[in-house]
Amino acid sequence: MWFMRQAGRYLPEYRAVREKAGSFLDLCYNPELAAEVTVQPLRRYDLDAAILFADILVVPHAMGLPLKFEEGEGPVLGTVRSMADVAALKPVASTHEVTQVCRTVALTRRQLQPHQALIGFCGAPWTVASYMVGGGSSDRVMAKVAAYQRQSWFVKLMDRLVEESVAYLCAQADAGAQALQIFDSWAGDLVASELEEFVLKPMGAIIAGVRARHPLVPIIVFARGIGSQQRKAAALPGASAIGVETECDLGELPGNVVVQGNLDPVALLAGEAVVRSEVRRICSTIDRQRHIFNLGHGIRLGTDPAVVGAVVEAVRQHDG
Repeated sequence: MWFMRQAGRYLPEYRAVREKAGSFLDLCYNPELAAEVTVQPLRRYDLDAAILFADILVVPHAMGLPLKFEEGEGPVLGTVRSMADVAALKPVASTHEVTQVCRTVALTRRQLQPHQALIGFCGAPWTVASYMVGGGSSDRVMAKVAAYQRQSWFVKLMDRLVEESVAYLCAQADAGAQALQIFDSWAGDLVASELEEFVLKPMGAIIAGVRARHPLVPIIVFARGIGSQQRKAAALPGASAIGVETECDLGELPGNVVVQGNLDPVALLAGEAVVRSEVRRICSTIDRQRHIFNLGHGIRLGTDPAVVGAVVEAVRQHDG
């Protein structure tokens, strides 16, 4: 059991460190403070794993795109919209951004107990490309048009993101990450051949690239929003588990697949009685031996830390 965004603004101890760090990016690239907020949830809750505190836009930032976070508005990222823009992108290996994140991994690993895993991650090429084309905007229309048209610069951008994501994940594993997750938050944007070419194929290529160097590190694929196509994600060679969105029925997934999910983050806003009931329902749906309990997406701002504690307690009671 662990939770996406388990380190975040819903925790008062996180907010205190965030204020000390200055900007969000300053926190991401300060190994001592980033390691502190990574470990904070495990001090408070009986969780099995820590998720590295970083951002899915570290890769484009390390590739040379300017990045800043506007308070209350999200990321503002330099754009890539031509072959010349793609050609200007640099490799991420040994960049300041990746070096600092890997220092966070090493510092965090030393603070965790032997039974607590450390999960590293990257954003998947489709999701990261969507931000790069849109300049950080959550409006993915420009990226979808480029995908539908198979524009040559966009295809090349996806290839570069596969290559640099492999380098980034391997660097995290080298630094001490014991499992890795590939986040494709906007995978549900695409269907049919576009889903195959720009979501499933790139994730499969990343898995193969990481496996070549780290054959034993578990890799979790999180293609949010693809519904019945989760079977295809589960079939990607080398994938150890699939993370699934709240709307996905765990009982309909193949019985030989390790599944991560999928409590609705909004249910946590509804109080302890609701989440305890939802935990019982989810845990009764799937064999615990192949279930990593998690949310269908990240913990939302405004969530009561006590309710998160109630979820943990309910899962442990069900385990017992």
